[in-house]
Amino acid sequence: MLNPKLILQYILLLASITATAQYTDVINSNRPGVSRSAFAVGKNVAQLEVGPYIVKEEHTPLKNEVSGFGIDFAARYGLVWEQLELNIEGSYQNDTFTDNRSSAFPVESDRANFRYLTVGAKYLVYDPYKKRGEEKPNLYSYHANKKFKWSNLIPAVAVYVGVNYDADNNSYVPYSNPFTSPNYEGGFTPKVMIATQNNFSSGWVLVTNFSKDRIGSDFSDFEYIVTLTKAINQQWVLFGETQGIKSDYYADNLFRFGGAYLWNKDFQLDTAVTFNTKDTPSVFGVNIGASYRLDFHKDPEVDKDNGTDVLEEYERKANKKKKKKKDGDPDTPEDSGKRKKETQEIDFDDEN
Repeated sequence: MLNPKLILQYILLLASITATAQYTDVINSNRPGVSRSAFAVGKNVAQLEVGPYIVKEEHTPLKNEVSGFGIDFAARYGLVWEQLELNIEGSYQNDTFTDNRSSAFPVESDRANFRYLTVGAKYLVYDPYKKRGEEKPNLYSYHANKKFKWSNLIPAVAVYVGVNYDADNNSYVPYSNPFTSPNYEGGFTPKVMIATQNNFSSGWVLVTNFSKDRIGSDFSDFEYIVTLTKAINQQWVLFGETQGIKSDYYADNLFRFGGAYLWNKDFQLDTAVTFNTKDTPSVFGVNIGASYRLDFHKDPEVDKDNGTDVLEEYERKANKKKKKKKDGDPDTPEDSGKRKKETQEIDFDDEN
């Protein structure tokens, strides 16, 4: 059986070496919440997001409690296309579980394992902001440019596919008493998710996630996350978040509030508190964290003479030619000369 602590050491070592939307001028981090944005970090951008936390849980009916600490981590990399992101994410926790059913002789159990460890890929399948960015502003009306548009309600959409790894008898998976929790063989299970993102005016951003985790196991669960973020200025961001979890062994509604500070365009600091409103168990946690990126992104080649994107210009000309032939327009002298030259080359080849 693989040692969870050894796995964590390898992951943090790998992340520290590789660490570090579509590409943005400033870092695009998922922290301090737990939702995943629809946008990738950008092609050739490597990013590391890490946050230690402390946690306190009390299950009043069952008379047990948990007290400990852990670390959330994610390493993200944009590969091949701007829309594609590969990532490895996880949460490693070390705590003490205390069973107080016998007040005279409470029983303690020290635990240390991954709450989750997932490798996956996210792809942006729809980006409404790309089309909107091509829309020309109304030069005669300020209010026309600022007024609400129903099209703004259409979000960017991404799909995610990943694989979880759980060690044998991981007591965090069934979320139950380690002395009575069912046997869990561990192993690999798939995870799927849909992520949406709305970027509204005045610095508001709405992110939603809908995921199905540990598919095919006895401990599969469904989760939804809704995160609302507000940029106060160029450095400060505040957020609120709700997370719902539903499975046969555990159900909860968690709430998070916090903020982030942009130190510079590649480095962000953050903090948040997590809590719920029930006692089966009650949950309270505090985390601090940081996100850092190594930015190797390169903009598409630009024609220095006219400032146009060479790839976009090529596509524009190609589409123009297709439309011309479809409409039955006559060839230009340039096209006729090119076709004559191609015919001569073909005739020459036939002679041989």
